[in-house]
Parts: sequence; structure tokens; C-alpha cells
Amino acid sequence: MENIHALVDLLTLEQLDNRIFRGQNYQAPWKRVFGGQVLGQALHAAYQTVPAGSFAHSMHGYFILAGDIDVPIIYEVDNIRDGRSFTTRRVVAIQKGRAIFNMSASFQLRQEGFDHQDLVPNVLPPDVLLPDIEQLKDLQEVSPELYKRMTRSHTHAIEFRPVEKFDPFRPRQSQANRHVWMQATEKLDVALPMHHQLLAFMSDYGLLTTAVLPHQNALIDHDLFLASLDHAIWFHRDMRVDDWLLYATDSPSASNARGFTRGRIFDQAGRLVASVAQEGLIRKIPNKS
Repeated sequence: MENIHALVDLLTLEQLDNRIFRGQNYQAPWKRVFGGQVLGQALHAAYQTVPAGSFAHSMHGYFILAGDIDVPIIYEVDNIRDGRSFTTRRVVAIQKGRAIFNMSASFQLRQEGFDHQDLVPNVLPPDVLLPDIEQLKDLQEVSPELYKRMTRSHTHAIEFRPVEKFDPFRPRQSQANRHVWMQATEKLDVALPMHHQLLAFMSDYGLLTTAVLPHQNALIDHDLFLASLDHAIWFHRDMRVDDWLLYATDSPSASNARGFTRGRIFDQAGRLVASVAQEGLIRKIPNKS
């Protein structure tokens, strides 16, 4: 992805009918449709069918089949319910006549109510941290192949600044939590719905790998196959993805070749703007080298 504006274009679907849309694919280096892309595009499709002034407060999706990056995706929206305060939509993503993803999303009008939240974690701010790609710079000379593998998913649309530095030559078991600052690489002139769609895209980056952190010593002789199974997002407060956001993730459980992960997303003012939960497939593959 060459820049954030290209990502906005990717998430902006072509409308084919009242409730039918078509989207193109991010040419991911792992040769499968990126889950974050489908999350953002499905949310975009749903947003096109809801009344003005309604904003997403939650979305719950299931990844059914791996997507083919060479085939456009058709999104079909069902108008489940239009209430006075809440609107519910169901979206199915289709390739080659088969559903590869389905999502339910709920939208709400602005309303007043109680307000409380978790405290933001006490971590280093983004201005004293290096981008992820620069944190791996020394690896380029020592092990070019490993550097290539670890940076192949790098996108120029979003900058990530991990708080905890990862040393690939001395992997160690650690607690299943990590903190990453993230931000669009350029300022955007878009409305809140697009910020929601971009956050959905961003929320799938690195989330599942949190479940691997306690098991790094056991992976010396294995590669990993990771795939998202389901993904949920709750939008709590307005935010902008072109301001720094802290993604605090943890994994309370891994079992039966699945890892469960959670994420809390804070802005720099310390407001909890969104929460995320995901379960994904984690399979060990014997290292051929």
C-alpha cells in the first residue's frame, strides 16, 4: 500500500445496486486477502445503507474462507432492522459464488449517558520510539532473508511504533501482551465513518501474534500459519486515525490450535476509543531449513 489515500480508495467500494457493492484487493505479499481489508470494506458497505447521523458502535465478523487476491469481492447488505435509535445490518462478502466472510454491524444515533473507562497504560510515547521498520534495520545486514520475511507486510499507509522491541535472534517467552502506537502516515480530510473503516483495517495488524508471545522458545524449529477466524470491534468514542493511537493487546488463552486476543485502543489524550477481540488459527509447521 503506497500511501493512506490509496487505502481510502481501497476501502471505498463501487456501488452496483442499492445493497450490492464491489471491492478490489490489497495485493498482500502472503497471497491471501488481508482480513483487515475485508473488515473495512464490509463496514463501508453497511455504512452506505444506514440513515444519516447513525454511526457504528459495534461489528462482529466471521472469516469463512481464505480470499483470492486476484478476484474482486462482492458485498451484499441485508437491512435487518431500522429502529428509532439503532440500525442493524448484515453483510456477506462473496467470491466465486461462495461466502468468504459475514458480518453483523450495529449503528446508533448520538445519545447522552454514563461515562467511564479503563486507564491508559503507562508506556513510552510515540515520539521517543522508532518505527517498526527502523527497529529491524540492523537485521537487514545480519540476516537479509529474515529481514525480508519480517518486513514483507510493511505498509506505507500506516506507521507502527512498537513499545516492546522484538529481538529475532534471542526470542524469549514473555507475557501475552504488547503495546504499539499506530497512525496514518498523512493527514486525512474524511468523515468519521471512514476513520472507523480505517481503524477496522488497522486493528487486524499484529493482533493474533500476541497469542504467540508466551511460546516463542517452542518455535525455534517451526514456522507458523496464522489466520483470523473471527473479529469484533466496539467503537466507544470518536477518534481520528491520523492522530497517534495506542493499541494495547493481550491474549488470555490459547488452546486447540486457536489463540484468543483482545485489544484496547486509546488516543493520546488517554481516551479509550475502541475495543477489539479476535480468535485465530495458530498452527506450527516444521521448519524445512
